[in-house]
Amino acid sequence: MSRRSFRKFDKFKYGWLKDIKRFLLLLFSVFLIFHLVIGFSFVKGNSMEPTLNDGEIAVYIRIPSKYKRGDVVSVRVPSGKYYVKRVIAVEGETIDIKSGKVYIDNVLLDEAYVAGETYEQEGNIKYPYTLKEGQLFVMGDNRESSMDSRSFGVVGKRQIKGKIWFHGGKFYIKRI
Repeated sequence: MSRRSFRKFDKFKYGWLKDIKRFLLLLFSVFLIFHLVIGFSFVKGNSMEPTLNDGEIAVYIRIPSKYKRGDVVSVRVPSGKYYVKRVIAVEGETIDIKSGKVYIDNVLLDEAYVAGETYEQEGNIKYPYTLKEGQLFVMGDNRESSMDSRSFGVVGKRQIKGKIWFHGGKFYIKRI
């Protein structure tokens, strides 16, 4: 065979190397996106009903942001477990729970998303409680069956893994 014939096969011989490079670049990009930008939380239990149901997958954005009252977040609690909860109060606000209702800075919180009454739970929080810098108070929407800040205490912003962006086939960019 002539040298010219071999050149004809060079593009086939080295083409797979280009394909592998592209595949590895794509794989690395996907890894970075899922490691630095987005994540998944699996909803276990009924503590966030009716907003989120048991078995749903919620996608969250990892990019740090200023969390506001009403945001639904994925949070790592002191026990090391991950929960999906709603931000009820942020730093500088005073939360109080009276007669099954939540008050922020002595104003009744309008919570159309809540199922059940909100009562104090065994924990280290004494009401009224003023949140310090960097602290958030989180609760589940199904208040009667939710383990949340009422029991495990306030959470720091560093414990927030991200803000829920998408769940159950619906985008969740909603402000209360």
